[in-house]
Amino acid sequence: MRLRFLSRAGFAALIALLVALVPAASAQDAANLVDGCVESYDAETDYFPEKASIVDATTFEVEYFNNYKVIRVLTPWAGAEQAYEYVLVQCGTPAPEGYDDSIIIEVPIQSVIVMSTTYLPHLVELDVLASLVAVDEADFAYDAEVRDLIEAGDVIEVGGGSTVDVEQVLELDPDVVMTYGLGNPDFDAHPVLIEAGIPVALNADYVETSPLGRAEWLKFTAMFYNREGAANDLFNVVAADYEALSASVADIEDRPTVLVNGMFMDTWFVSGGGSFAAQLIEDAGGAYLWADDESQGGLPLSFEAVLDRAQDADIWLNANFWRSLDEGLAEDERYAEFAPFQNQSIFNNNARTTELGGNDYSESGVLRPDLVLADLIKIFHPDVLPNHELIYYQQLQ
Repeated sequence: MRLRFLSRAGFAALIALLVALVPAASAQDAANLVDGCVESYDAETDYFPEKASIVDATTFEVEYFNNYKVIRVLTPWAGAEQAYEYVLVQCGTPAPEGYDDSIIIEVPIQSVIVMSTTYLPHLVELDVLASLVAVDEADFAYDAEVRDLIEAGDVIEVGGGSTVDVEQVLELDPDVVMTYGLGNPDFDAHPVLIEAGIPVALNADYVETSPLGRAEWLKFTAMFYNREGAANDLFNVVAADYEALSASVADIEDRPTVLVNGMFMDTWFVSGGGSFAAQLIEDAGGAYLWADDESQGGLPLSFEAVLDRAQDADIWLNANFWRSLDEGLAEDERYAEFAPFQNQSIFNNNARTTELGGNDYSESGVLRPDLVLADLIKIFHPDVLPNHELIYYQQLQ
């Protein structure tokens, strides 16, 4: 028997034939559908090959199925006893049964109203800003692209809280209104919107107690657009940067003592030791003066109580809305009794603001805690990041 060998050309032709006989992998095998709907539904197809895995956030979770995903917001506000469940169904596929008490939303959504500036960077980074149709209060937006849309009339203002303009929202007919809850009907928008039949998604990023946990709510927004892949990529970069920066000061023993905030009327609300603000200070190599407190929110204190503990603090952060030391004195002359006031070591997170009141610290700063951390390390330990220029913070003179 004589063996016959294929020539190089013959071998190439055979390979081409075999490749042609194997079904080509569809785009669905590689990525989620971010535009359009499924045209031919197949129950065996996984329509979400790009999935979000929650790493740092503790107040929401997600479970994936072939053509829908179930998001549970476990703690919509501090002390909440009720969780909220959202079933996001790939458009062009059937909604699942058994979720009568859940909010059913087809994805990817095409239009959204957001009721907090912390969600705006999500839309920008996920490249879905064109879906924004309204905000609660336009003046507080900082991002230049968002401001352009507002000034052009493409994004309007609908108000917030219980006084939200429900009729205007109904006229806009958004796929989703993304808002937050405080657990107080006098200040919450979601009860009146839900009563009107408007699809509402509660975002609880502010309840998170870690900076990365807050940033990871990017993935929550991304799931409504099927853009988990982009969200995973960005969050991985932010988390890696944050952890590397934190590690750079982890072994420093000489840590400056830190005071935060200022008086509001007759009360000084300092951040609790279990808050994200306290975590940022610790991760930046600072010694927060209320680190031993377990509160996760604001801790109400008198001026005298703060002075007693923090009069000799090394650094003072986030002193109300001051842009100068004179503004602080105009507010209360007693502030001059603090050492950081006398030493001009007060740093405020209002370096990036608009004349209308927008502050990027409360916008992109939530999504980029790595950049905020770099600022704080520069303030606490300038030699560690000699080339870093402050982004969100400025030193008051």
